[in-house]
Amino acid sequence: MHSLADTETIPLTDREFAEFQRLIYDLAGIHMTDAKKALISGRLMKRLRHYALRSFSAYLAIVTDSANVEERQTMVNLLTTNETYFFREPKHFDWLRERLIKRSRAERFRLWSAACSSGQEVYSLAMVIADEIGNAPWEIYASDISEKMLTKAVSASYDIEQAEQIPEAYLKRFCLRGIRGAAGSFCIQPELLQHIHFYRINLVEMLPEDFGKFDVIFLRNVMIYFDRDTRRRVTESLLNFLKPEGNLVIGHAESLLGITDRLQAVRPTIYMKKNETV
Repeated sequence: MHSLADTETIPLTDREFAEFQRLIYDLAGIHMTDAKKALISGRLMKRLRHYALRSFSAYLAIVTDSANVEERQTMVNLLTTNETYFFREPKHFDWLRERLIKRSRAERFRLWSAACSSGQEVYSLAMVIADEIGNAPWEIYASDISEKMLTKAVSASYDIEQAEQIPEAYLKRFCLRGIRGAAGSFCIQPELLQHIHFYRINLVEMLPEDFGKFDVIFLRNVMIYFDRDTRRRVTESLLNFLKPEGNLVIGHAESLLGITDRLQAVRPTIYMKKNETV
């Protein structure tokens, strides 16, 4: 088979792009606008090179074959990876500190990071919780659709440049600088890791029945990729996992206006589940 050189590019036709749009929507509920054509082409080109393919149609044939589950997951990993960093959207962490002060101290505080990506959000949340409530019981469930991102999150290791995003007091208390072979990186302290549980979850599919109820669910910078119907379905599904008067937090570029009447806004991008009486 004629190999595909590293510098060679293959054009993504409009018909092929439309097929990928439909496929990623069916698999992950993500609405890829026409502006994402270059992103799809760029991120999937490495898979064409991997298989020495001469067209995106040939790759479509692979990922739509029911036997190729692993390659389909690889495609999802490539197309759903988004930039993230520690303490992104700081006002949410300020709000969480206030929320922790008002919590019911008799119960374990439970939080779900429902699109945790490579883990920076999870560990930022964990640092705030550990700092505010000390030895009181708490746990975080963290999930993402991408196996690649979850592997990175579970490793709890990051390039040292990202340490600049973390408040100095938290950095000293909750992080360890790498030495020798791990020089140039840092990792999260084991005392935080024991409170965190990771899962691979596709939010547009059936969610686990055994997760229980949470005080807070973070779902930030994900709704922006869903169309209105998918936002409604995902929101209604997540609401079943919130305690009465529990909170759902979304990204600052997002809104749930007109999506559900089971939530009320307590401040921009932060919602509270209404008490539901039978």
